[in-house]
Amino acid sequence: MGIQNLSVNDFAQAIKDVLEGNQTAISHQEARKIVNKYFEELEAKMSAAAIEQGKAFLEKNKKREGVVTLPSGLQYEVLTEGTGKKPQATDQVRCHYEGTLIDGTLFDSSIKRGEPAVFGVNQVIPGWVEALQLMSEGAKWKLYIPSDLGYGARGAGEMIPPHSTLVFEVELIEVL
Repeated sequence: MGIQNLSVNDFAQAIKDVLEGNQTAISHQEARKIVNKYFEELEAKMSAAAIEQGKAFLEKNKKREGVVTLPSGLQYEVLTEGTGKKPQATDQVRCHYEGTLIDGTLFDSSIKRGEPAVFGVNQVIPGWVEALQLMSEGAKWKLYIPSDLGYGARGAGEMIPPHSTLVFEVELIEVL
């Protein structure tokens, strides 16, 4: 028996039985197993779909003029050339950025907060670590970050689902 095989009437009866304290058709343990299995399968399907959508997006994106694809899979395009210092992995930087999912959903923005972010180059997601070390102060780049260089299978909070390909507009203001 699986959750897909449940009829609406059986489900309603089960709820009624629980609320009224009656004997249920299956044990609580069996019900928990069925529900857990359903959500595991749903999560696997959603993850597979996110991976495929990300791959398709990056495959199409790499053909656009001005987009550079690195061996790691990270893609970027230079919006504004920088002329200053390039950070090392151990440096602190001050950046403005906006992050979106590939569907355009904004999940974070230092611009909307009205204050640039300060952080260690090696304290962010791998796609940022790689890109920041290629940028010069004053540069503004658009980054296209595959899931494995972003938050991967874990995602991040409510806004970034597992296996999400990410898009960031990053301005490297200063190497501190």
